[in-house]
Amino acid sequence: MIQPIIIAGGSGTRLWPMSRKLYPKQYLALAGELSMLQETLKRLEGIDANPPIIVCNEEQRFVAAEQMRRMGLEDVTIILEPEGRNTAPAIALAALHAVQADKDPLLLVLPADHLIDRQQAFHAGIQNAQTLAEQGKLVTFGIVPDKPETGYGYIRKGENLGDGGFCVSGFVEKPDAARAETYLKSGDYLWNSGMFMFRAQKYIEALERFQPDIIKTCKAAMENGSQDMNFIRVDKKIFLACPDDSIDYAVMEKTDAAAVVPLNAGWCDVGSWTALWEISAKDDKGNACKGDVLALDTSNSLIMADSRLVATLGIKDLVVVETKDTVLIAGKDKAQHIKSIVKELKARDRTEHITHREVFRPWGSYDSIDIGGRYQVKRITVKPGAKLSVQMHHHRAEHWVVVSGTARVTNGEKSFLVTENQSTYIPVGQVHALENPGTIPLELIEVQSGSYLGEDDIVRLEDRYGRVE
Repeated sequence: MIQPIIIAGGSGTRLWPMSRKLYPKQYLALAGELSMLQETLKRLEGIDANPPIIVCNEEQRFVAAEQMRRMGLEDVTIILEPEGRNTAPAIALAALHAVQADKDPLLLVLPADHLIDRQQAFHAGIQNAQTLAEQGKLVTFGIVPDKPETGYGYIRKGENLGDGGFCVSGFVEKPDAARAETYLKSGDYLWNSGMFMFRAQKYIEALERFQPDIIKTCKAAMENGSQDMNFIRVDKKIFLACPDDSIDYAVMEKTDAAAVVPLNAGWCDVGSWTALWEISAKDDKGNACKGDVLALDTSNSLIMADSRLVATLGIKDLVVVETKDTVLIAGKDKAQHIKSIVKELKARDRTEHITHREVFRPWGSYDSIDIGGRYQVKRITVKPGAKLSVQMHHHRAEHWVVVSGTARVTNGEKSFLVTENQSTYIPVGQVHALENPGTIPLELIEVQSGSYLGEDDIVRLEDRYGRVE
């Protein structure tokens, strides 16, 4: 049985503004109805595999869990990192957990933010990698290049091992255009995909040899961690002391057991808006459009509308991305540099790189419709049967108006139902809670007023989702 390990971390910089720190690209549906994380898991159908182990950031845990629930995957284990420490520690955490259930499982490590068009070719590559991994190889998948790409690292093929694999002769950093052209013509180089297959114990032993501090720290963080629901929380203080290192630098470039299996399966890591444009369906003018778009005298552009009509006139070779709180307009040739905008937003102490206007929670979501100096208006959606935490605020009062559904409200010592077109008022400092006892989503408008309206003015007294400090 193969044990899939899905690495779902990421900072959400290259596909801003749709991708944010708390909602990075793996949770976005960029190429269809499913998110990239969901597509990664769907790609495993037909493989004899255990339920996957997902490694993600603590702050993204409920987004990941909700997307799993929508796919009917209730037995997925989610390991939570308090802060990212790159791929070597993330895989180590998953490997240590996997060996608790199976002495030495065969791990298939997949990033959650890749797209693969040809599933059959992907499965054939996994079969080849499995044969080599069972012989003790640490296998990586190399993408057969179809252009002189300068945005990827490369793997140089060595001795032919049979079974569709080769020894790794070397790892090469991202080349310039001339060198990339040479690599393509030689046929000896593959793109480094960041996908791997190996025995769990083989990887643990490699870390013990080449990066003992990583495996030692990860073991201690797991041993001193905790579990609630399907979440495994590693010890924060211990894990933050872990070295930050990729699996390539920590293991693959040092071991003599590295092997590579060429993969020609329509792979793309969607590393920029231009990359998304390249793989998207286009109209007769070369435009890739999604959402409510009116494109006149427009060519070779990517236009994405999230919440309203986006109209273009007389443009070409542009990326236009609209969300509820931002609009990005960039030349396609600048798409690799979007992270410079995120850097500037950080420098200006703004928040548009962190979260969207609409924020997802385990109980549902809220959308900040309007905000002023001493007020904020939110549209709140509560899933059937869900309940917000029992809480209070030191600096703000709240008015709730139910738009649809039924709310069960706790307001101090009282508990009562509020139905459509009814409202209630929560004074400053009052202990309160909101619950949806019905079978349809609860929609309400919340008007906050007070001297401070930040999300950190929430004192949680009870919470079914483990958010009480």
